[in-house]
Amino acid sequence: MAMAKKKSKTKQTESTPKLFFVVRVRGAPGMRRKILDTLKMLRMHKVNHGVLIWGTASFEGMLSKCKDYISYGEIDEKTLIRLLRVRGRVEGNQPLTEEHIKNLTNYKNFRDLAKALLSGEIQYREKDIYKIKPVFRLHPPRKGHRGTIKKHFNEGGTLGNIGIYINELIHKML
Repeated sequence: MAMAKKKSKTKQTESTPKLFFVVRVRGAPGMRRKILDTLKMLRMHKVNHGVLIWGTASFEGMLSKCKDYISYGEIDEKTLIRLLRVRGRVEGNQPLTEEHIKNLTNYKNFRDLAKALLSGEIQYREKDIYKIKPVFRLHPPRKGHRGTIKKHFNEGGTLGNIGIYINELIHKML
């Protein structure tokens, strides 16, 4: 008697994952150890540190686990170019310039690098982008966060998935 295979209920999409920008909004006092470890895996050790993350299933699980301490959303090209230009760093804590991009990557300028990052051509891994730091150290936002940092976005606060508002938040923090 042969058994039939069950079809999986999850839909497998082969499209490129979305590029999220994640900012740590709240500090560590009173935080559970598992959440603190997850934030360390995401390379967000301090408040107002931001990282670029691809929306794969494993990363989305990590984001949902620490949603009470971070803000994240899908970044657009204009904001990504400005973020790389203003807050991008290379090893030795020097600002990222177009000369560094030409020497360290296969791209000529910030626009080409940003398009490649958004399309999923390259990712922030050692083999893809060598010597460019993955963490962006940002200022606290000018004129403050939207609402409070103790409530989620749909409750009038700043936490969790804030969608395209992340672009406005990044501009306030540059």
